[in-house]
Amino acid sequence: MLRDKKILLGLTGSISAYKALLLVRLLVKEGAEVRVVMTPSAVNFVNPLSFSVLSKNKVTIDFTDNEHQWNNHVDLALWADFFVIAPLSLHTLSKMSSGICDNMLLACYFSSRCPVIIAPAMDVDMYLHPVTQRNIRSLQEDGCILIAPESGELASGLSGEGRLAEPETILEILKRHSSQSLTFDGKKVLITAGPTYEQIDPVRFIGNFSSGKMGFALAESLADRGAQVHLVSGPVHLQIQNAKIKRYDVVTADQMHAKCMELSKDADVIIMSAAVSDFKPQNPAAEKIKKEQQEMMHIDLEANVDILSEMGKNKKPGQLLVGFALETQNEVENAMRKIKNKNLDFIVLNSLRDAGAGFQADTNKVSIIDANGMITNFELKSKKEVAHDISNMIDTFLHPKSLV
Repeated sequence: MLRDKKILLGLTGSISAYKALLLVRLLVKEGAEVRVVMTPSAVNFVNPLSFSVLSKNKVTIDFTDNEHQWNNHVDLALWADFFVIAPLSLHTLSKMSSGICDNMLLACYFSSRCPVIIAPAMDVDMYLHPVTQRNIRSLQEDGCILIAPESGELASGLSGEGRLAEPETILEILKRHSSQSLTFDGKKVLITAGPTYEQIDPVRFIGNFSSGKMGFALAESLADRGAQVHLVSGPVHLQIQNAKIKRYDVVTADQMHAKCMELSKDADVIIMSAAVSDFKPQNPAAEKIKKEQQEMMHIDLEANVDILSEMGKNKKPGQLLVGFALETQNEVENAMRKIKNKNLDFIVLNSLRDAGAGFQADTNKVSIIDANGMITNFELKSKKEVAHDISNMIDTFLHPKSLV
């Protein structure tokens, strides 16, 4: 995917700059042509000679070299198919967001026309600081593609978010962006994610174990491809990364239903991946139910609105509706029934009997079944990879290839 691609790699002053040596090696192995530009502070952490040897190209640091020959930042920026800044320090991140251009790397950034991929690396409190988060969102709104830092032990001795993504991760994301165009540009996508909670009393609820990871991964995947995503989420602790995602937090099935009905009118694609509670207490208690009241207590339940069915009944011509099914028995039969009864274009099926699939896990094993009964089975993968497969299927439905 990266063969003959021109990759400009930017290095800033960060202890994690050593990881970029492996990234260069991986890119060259993929057949890419790599050139490296460094900030003056980056040379305090890594030797430019190492990058020159690995990339087989001159490393650019200053506007002029030792012979007072001018290094043309415009030519270097326009040469690149991708500009990857990894690691991106807090210092350079702030300059990029503020429009400060006082070194060669920044001059290349402000002269670039290609996709810019940023991979921040810094200590946890620096990364989570509101100013840093605001600057990251600003760069995303300007079109930069974020590779979020990973969690783990940091150079300071603290542990948390801030570690530079591993070179293999950066490579895979770069390959993905190289292989796909923004096929969802201009499309509006509605996605639901997570569980819903139905109140028993002020401190207790009926819910389920959904983590929301699948829905959030889908939102990121489709936003990366250019979609404007509206994500309606039940109570989860996940964060979004892409500025093209607008998030709406709800708690109950009724709240999710109301928000979906509002947003579905303009949606080109609707993906209902939330695990909505089927039932809710008829009469939730206004005060906490005391232990002595619980001995003979029973809860009368009533059915929640079937949001997926409502979406199917109100589906507009040209609108694509995708459902999810988590089954424990008669999986395919039940999924096919849902497709017909709820007017779906296709359904994503997974079974709790498959190890590594279902709620809470970072992986999933799914089958995609369309309205004609065509079944496409996938192996166990990370939920990010599953989201990529589902996005590809949606792309196929929206842009069918001619058989001529």
